[in-house]
Amino acid sequence: MNLPDILSKVDHTLLSQQATWADIKGIVDDGIKYQTASVCIPASYVKQAAEYAAGRVAICTVIGFPNGYSTTAVKVFETEDAIRNGADEIDMVINIGWLKDGRYEDLLNEIKQIKKACGDHILKVIIETCLLTDEEKIKMCEIVSESGADFIKTSTGFSTGGATKEDVALFAAHVADHVRIKAAGGISSLQDAEDFIALGASRLGTSRIVKIVKNTDTGVGY
Repeated sequence: MNLPDILSKVDHTLLSQQATWADIKGIVDDGIKYQTASVCIPASYVKQAAEYAAGRVAICTVIGFPNGYSTTAVKVFETEDAIRNGADEIDMVINIGWLKDGRYEDLLNEIKQIKKACGDHILKVIIETCLLTDEEKIKMCEIVSESGADFIKTSTGFSTGGATKEDVALFAAHVADHVRIKAAGGISSLQDAEDFIALGASRLGTSRIVKIVKNTDTGVGY
């Protein structure tokens, strides 16, 4: 797989609590230059970033992040606010406690409400695989498939672990055909990226791939 193909699947991400506008602007500049799928940034910077990007790269933000236990009403408001501010894509975190409690209808209803708030914009559902059993991951594949969401996503990158190849393979075996897969957290090399894509991921949440490209003589004109 060539480098532009990999970059086209990257959600170039900066979600640090210490991120400044200068940092965010740098991420947007990188996303434009390297033609990434999107830049994933904190909601407080979405309006400024969307105005600055002016359609040159998609703006993604996170909802209920990173713990997922905000109320559904709060998550819906966050989503509506982000879309009004210019977000093109939404990555939401599920309520993991609800999953542990077997509250599957509540989980499904929440994702459906957030997808409705997204309208035609892409919705990715973060299930935080490092905190789940395989049975719980499979159940979330079923719920996300039924919900109308566009992607199932492994991780926030803020918990005890990130994406694993085993989890992406598990997703690929259990999601409906219309659900795409995003691997996020711990993707640290071009080989990692290729491996996750080969297993079925069509998006990669990472900042390291662009950093590698910037710091390496790639020979592709960058």
